[in-house]
Amino acid sequence: MTSMNVLSFLKILFWFSVFLVFYSYIGYGILLWLLVAVKRIFIRPKTPDPNYLPAVALVVAAYNEEDYISDKIANSFALDYPKELLELVFITDGSSDSTPDIIARHERIKLLHQPDRRGKAAAMNRSIEHINSPILVFCDANTMLNPACIREIVKHYQDPKVGGVAGEKKIIQDGINTAAATGEGLYWKYESVLKKLDSDLYSTVGAAGELFSVRKELFEAAPEGTIIEDFVQSLTVCTRGYVLRYEPNAFAAEAPSASIRDEMKRKVRICAGAFQAMILLKELFNIFRYPVLSFQFISHRVLRWTLCPIALIVILLTNLALVAFGTGNVYMYTLIAQLVFYGMAVTGWMLATREIRVKILYVPFYFFFMNLAVFLGFRRFIRNKQSVLWEKASRQKLPKYH
Repeated sequence: MTSMNVLSFLKILFWFSVFLVFYSYIGYGILLWLLVAVKRIFIRPKTPDPNYLPAVALVVAAYNEEDYISDKIANSFALDYPKELLELVFITDGSSDSTPDIIARHERIKLLHQPDRRGKAAAMNRSIEHINSPILVFCDANTMLNPACIREIVKHYQDPKVGGVAGEKKIIQDGINTAAATGEGLYWKYESVLKKLDSDLYSTVGAAGELFSVRKELFEAAPEGTIIEDFVQSLTVCTRGYVLRYEPNAFAAEAPSASIRDEMKRKVRICAGAFQAMILLKELFNIFRYPVLSFQFISHRVLRWTLCPIALIVILLTNLALVAFGTGNVYMYTLIAQLVFYGMAVTGWMLATREIRVKILYVPFYFFFMNLAVFLGFRRFIRNKQSVLWEKASRQKLPKYH
């Protein structure tokens, strides 16, 4: 291969990788916004009936949550939904602290407990046979729901095409302004915008376990070894011809991770689960069967979990080679920009471990942080080191929230 051919190959590889990263993190959102704008010209959403109030079961998995469970119970009782239509089911399988005893004091709550701990997916799966309501709403024990949450979720079920609803996750930062809190909060704000656009176009691509809902008749038990069972279960509904809606007015408030180390522990677990989820949901790669959903799944999720982290390395290496070949100022400027960006990311990480906060470093730091977690999660996945019975990441104490 001649030097000219090598240069051409390096340039193509460099710019293709740049496009891939840009599309995944920015371009896809722009494209979604344009497609949704065009759709709204021709299709106007129907106004839901505010009097539609089906029976609902709020299902809470709580493993050793004695620090949060009293607040969670009070928050559940404060939900603005008719009591006779709201079934409260708390599952405490494997808990060795006082969580089951605290819940047992409240007659309104149906307590499910067994001494064996088999993971959240197993706990959720076995709860279904004890539930009578046609609509299920799952949430975590350490998250607080807004009062209108249930009403905002159920309004979507007036559309028979809707099989599930994803709520919004909010990171509470009242007086908790650590680097971990700010980075996590920024990420979820960005994700919320994309999820809403996905929903407006066709379907949200997966729900987070902090708050998601599904029709009971469509609930399909996830394999007990499933790491991110909420994501898999919500998209399984979509493979059956239904859509998943996103409702930003139904939200779960959660405290941020206590430290960068705890946030990395959580991210690596999620990334290990992402590779497992792609195998469990492999049929979603069939773009001929699921044309819009496959496009959304690949654009929003798969690229970030697979090609984008690799593309970042390719961009840096090809850029170094192109500068070494003396190909022009453009590549010199892009290399300088990359080195500055990664320098800011590493500096931000070093300061974050000392809880020194510099706002300008949050974005490069968390971007680098997330992509590193993908590589670590992949290593854990291929080595089969991620147990479903994972050690929970520590979170800061959630402020009183109602």
